[in-house]
Amino acid sequence: MASKSSPAKVNPKNRLATLKIATLNDVEKQSLMELALAVLRDLHRPGLELPSPNATRDYLRVLLADRKAEVFGCMYLDNRHRVIETAELFQGTIDGAAVYPRVVVQQALTLNAAAVMFFHNHPSGVAEPSHADEAITRRLKDALALVDIRVLDHFIVTAGESLSFAERGLL
Repeated sequence: MASKSSPAKVNPKNRLATLKIATLNDVEKQSLMELALAVLRDLHRPGLELPSPNATRDYLRVLLADRKAEVFGCMYLDNRHRVIETAELFQGTIDGAAVYPRVVVQQALTLNAAAVMFFHNHPSGVAEPSHADEAITRRLKDALALVDIRVLDHFIVTAGESLSFAERGLL
């Protein structure tokens, strides 16, 4: 006697639980990516405390993963580490972006930021920091320290991974 297979139980609290990547077409995948970015952006909207280091990594990876050129930006934070603004400040080429400490400091002062986190992508897919990445982080940290603004982290993100300068002891 053949048994009938019962349909998968749907969790009423998670309408997306039954979605499988293999069953989605390209338009649905794009819509899902846009939805994910909107959710992550909502978690990092002005006025909210950063949810967690992993949520911030996910947000930055989704934000920058498909970029073909380097983008350098900052998350400006208040003294309770609530987001004031996330800004993409500099656009570069496939292997670098010119970053100007004056612009970063000026924006931080304009926003009355107490702390910042830097981020940039590596279109190459390799998240290891270059000597130039380490040097600009030191220059930015030194410039911001002159006006009492703390640098909490610098993330390098790729589509598949991310690296935290703070976790690596590079700050």
